[in-house]
Amino acid sequence: MSLVRAHRPLLLIADDEPVNLQLLVDGLRDDFRIRIATDGEQVLALAANDEPPDLILLDVVMPGFDGYETCRRLKQQEPTREIPVIFVTSLGHEDGEMRGLELGAVDYITKPVNLRIMRARIHTHLKLKQIQDHLAALSNVDGLTGIANRRRFDEVLALEWRRNLRAETPLALVIADIDFFKQFNDSHGHLAGDDCLRRVAAAIDRSMRRPTDLAARYGGEEFVALLADTDTEGACLVAEAMRANVAALEITNGDATPLRVTVSCGVASAIPTSEDAAVDLVTQADTRLYAAKSSGRNRIAC
Repeated sequence: MSLVRAHRPLLLIADDEPVNLQLLVDGLRDDFRIRIATDGEQVLALAANDEPPDLILLDVVMPGFDGYETCRRLKQQEPTREIPVIFVTSLGHEDGEMRGLELGAVDYITKPVNLRIMRARIHTHLKLKQIQDHLAALSNVDGLTGIANRRRFDEVLALEWRRNLRAETPLALVIADIDFFKQFNDSHGHLAGDDCLRRVAAAIDRSMRRPTDLAARYGGEEFVALLADTDTEGACLVAEAMRANVAALEITNGDATPLRVTVSCGVASAIPTSEDAAVDLVTQADTRLYAAKSSGRNRIAC
């Protein structure tokens, strides 16, 4: 299979009638990669796969729970709620179409289908999804530093807190603050301050060890690292890497006796025990950050 072919959009087609499935597979496989399902449970399992479909074509009448219930469950679950769903059904009455759209489907196509029109509609909805994903990504990025912003951190903290709560595994947080940044800004101006923030952010981002680790700008000259499945010992290693990488930048204040720009870090780790205690992890890390500052800066407190 060629590289271009491997990156075609992935469709999940759900229909319990073999004839209907074959018609759609034959008509769409030149443009898309395809998986098939014959009931709602299969749809939910395949949609939550490591490679989720880019779009789902969903019949209404299926064994077990029907297409409407399948769509409702897809839209209730975090990993699948953003996948576009198009109903493809022989039920052409207005009430059925309204119900499907109210459940979150992006389109409703009645059988027998015109494959040329269906392909065009699929491509349109995939392009719209790409635009939405791009805008969503921009809204989660700090405009100055290019790493995740506070909004993204808050979202991921809530998700990871619930996930680690279910798994009974530790979640760790590091809060880093640039030492004496106000003096640096006052001495060199905001342009140099902005460049300093960008370089520090890049150094902190390089300190993340796994794809699931999140580095974000928390606000002003504060940064955070959110580390799932990580105990205090592991988080302290990451915090030390953050501190050392920033110090290695050798950004100086340019005074007669120059000082390198450094960061202080506070570390906290906990196994979540309730839904609404994520703020406690932030409070603990912030308290330890204050301890690192108070004990001389350019150090970590665990």
